[in-house]
Amino acid sequence: MTETSPQPGPAAADPQVFDGGCDCGRIRYRLSSRPLFVHCCHCRWCQRESGGAFALNAMIEADRLQWLTEPPQRVLTPSASGKGQQIWRCPSCWIALSSHYAGAGESMHFVRVGTLDEPDRLPPDIHIFTASRQPWVQLSGEVPAVPEYYDRLDHWPADSLARREALRARLRAQAAPPPPPAPDPSQA
Repeated sequence: MTETSPQPGPAAADPQVFDGGCDCGRIRYRLSSRPLFVHCCHCRWCQRESGGAFALNAMIEADRLQWLTEPPQRVLTPSASGKGQQIWRCPSCWIALSSHYAGAGESMHFVRVGTLDEPDRLPPDIHIFTASRQPWVQLSGEVPAVPEYYDRLDHWPADSLARREALRARLRAQAAPPPPPAPDPSQA
């Protein structure tokens, strides 16, 4: 069997844009910027859900992910936190393209790096939950690795921290109650 890869689309011309999609081609997407951070997660939940030794997820704001075709189907699954996870899958080939985790909510996508047309453009920034990694997975030491989760202030680049704070500010503004109506002078 010969493996075929999608031909790089318009994103290949812009180093800050990334295209991807599912196996059957029904779902295509674009990341309009570099992700905030790329996790290589070795937790047992990610191993089970991916069917592999780890999951490689590019964390990006929801408004920077564009579905170029129809949106994928949202599938609710259990998670280690007990709060569940939403996985976006192609309704034809069922490839997982992205997730929303309870902690970040729908404002953040965790895009499966392996679904990118050029996944080699986004290597991991950190290995997490390495305490449960498969013993035959050897880490080089060139990329930070932590036994569980990490403090983003210790690992994220300054521009990613600024983008995260801007997103949080937008979410706070959207959640703020509207100001009370001005008093009606005729009622005085």
